[in-house]
Amino acid sequence: MDRHATPAALRAAMRSGAFTDNTSGFAPGHVQCNLVVLPEAYAADFLRFCQANPKPCPLLAVSPAPGDPALPALGDIDVRDDLPRYRVFEDGEVTAEPVSIADRWRDDFVAFALGCSFSFEEALLADGLEVRNVSLGCNVPMYRTTLPCAPAGRFHGDMVVSMRPFRAADAIRAIQVCTRFPAVHGAPVHLGDPALIGIDDLGAPDYGDPVPVAPEELPVFWACGVTPQVALAHARPPVAITHSPGCMLVTDLRNSRLAVL
Repeated sequence: MDRHATPAALRAAMRSGAFTDNTSGFAPGHVQCNLVVLPEAYAADFLRFCQANPKPCPLLAVSPAPGDPALPALGDIDVRDDLPRYRVFEDGEVTAEPVSIADRWRDDFVAFALGCSFSFEEALLADGLEVRNVSLGCNVPMYRTTLPCAPAGRFHGDMVVSMRPFRAADAIRAIQVCTRFPAVHGAPVHLGDPALIGIDDLGAPDYGDPVPVAPEELPVFWACGVTPQVALAHARPPVAITHSPGCMLVTDLRNSRLAVL
């Protein structure tokens, strides 16, 4: 698949099943989103969880009504087929990773689209900074931490972070660049010693792929949109659906529209 394909062309390839890979580096210039789909009975609590935790859960769009799979604010989107791969949770446990959820869709489902770090990666690259996972053509490494999220109703849990290594001066510049994009996780939440946030081994991410960190580099950690998957495991709704880590919803919204400065 051409990495410079339009979002519409990329979503069409996902709908047909021709594209099932991670979306990092695809459709440059456009916002990519994490997805959470829940029964209406759980939607209000999850909305409050997002509002209480805007760093890991920056909310960009919500279904216009329960059962509606469209997200018109983000483009001509049908969340049942427009991601390359999904995760299905039953009672808080992952039970399947299908390429479509059309056969699982319910009239009471509410979809939430959350900002994704792939958008700020583009801003880092435009500033001349290397993004290791993009250079290597792999998924970004993601880790569970001991950083607690603010609870809301049935949803609670610790934050998941994504990591990108930089030399010290570049890490400072990365913080400056990402501060402009609070709708896609904003500035990092930690840099340096991973043990301080509960990460034992950078070479063994909980999600995604490991990337090398040179001796002169610092690991820099951003809040990650996989965090809701941890909260889902605690809330244990009878059914919930998310994106598979790294397999995002590619929208028509321009990254530049999310910059605050």
